[in-house]
Amino acid sequence: MDDTFQRGPMLLLAGRANRPLADEIAERLGTSADGATIQNFADGEIFVRIDRNARGRDVFIIQPTITNADNIMELLLLLDAAKRASAARLTAVIPYFGYGRQDRKDQPRVAIGAKLVANLITAAGADRVVGIDFHQHQIQGFFDLPVDHLYAAPVLTTYFREKNLDDLVVVAPDVGSAKMARGFAKRLGASFAIIDKRRPAANVAEVLNVVGEVEGKTCLVADDMIDTGGTMAQAVHALKDRGGRAVYIAATHALLSGAAVERLSDAPLEELVVTNTIQVPESKKFDRLTVLSVAPLLARAITYIHSNESVSQLFEMKS
Repeated sequence: MDDTFQRGPMLLLAGRANRPLADEIAERLGTSADGATIQNFADGEIFVRIDRNARGRDVFIIQPTITNADNIMELLLLLDAAKRASAARLTAVIPYFGYGRQDRKDQPRVAIGAKLVANLITAAGADRVVGIDFHQHQIQGFFDLPVDHLYAAPVLTTYFREKNLDDLVVVAPDVGSAKMARGFAKRLGASFAIIDKRRPAANVAEVLNVVGEVEGKTCLVADDMIDTGGTMAQAVHALKDRGGRAVYIAATHALLSGAAVERLSDAPLEELVVTNTIQVPESKKFDRLTVLSVAPLLARAITYIHSNESVSQLFEMKS
């Protein structure tokens, strides 16, 4: 596609999954995300109409695919509506990519949900995808279009650097999060440890051992998401049992499903720090929860993409 059309006026749209984040991004960009009408028919069917001229424009649609299939459907309908309105380029900004945990066939007769959702987004007309901390990096390859995979690490590590925590060790709660945790340790000048666990069933984890020195240290457990909170609560207890002086948790996506808030509230942790890729309702907030904003990160990414500049300066954490 000709760059002349890609550099047309920006149009920012948003679904209903995380309007506060979309509005914060829009404010930073000096525009509005109120460009579409989204309603439900009596039977629950979703109706989408773009209320602004989209012809020849560079359209960015902000919608995390969290909680239920309606959020995915809203994203697909917004993409389809913008495509049919003759938008020049469509970028799906997906702060949290749902179904990312279903990224491989690890048992017989199961779906690869991450690939299916990627296919749906591509088929709906997206030209580009922007995401933050996919559950697995290979999900980028599930899309047959350009993907800008951003990291929340600069947001989270800046916060902890300003706390000036003494004798810090960054702990990976499992093998899958080891790469992210090592990156945190490098950025914070901390040592590294890992929790050896097994998962006998979905959303069930059992701590077997802690590899690394944690006794007398301040521990920071880093992961990409918190779902039911079981893994993190067990990690906190395991670190305290092994002499950890204080335990903090950092995670990008706060799903906080089921009894997660209760588990984490009861755990002996100092602070749980997450980002607003997913809107955290008031009912799930507690006194040791801190929510940091990724709006500045996404606003910069949108600006760079719109002006056809490199976004590589946002890829600050790759190891």
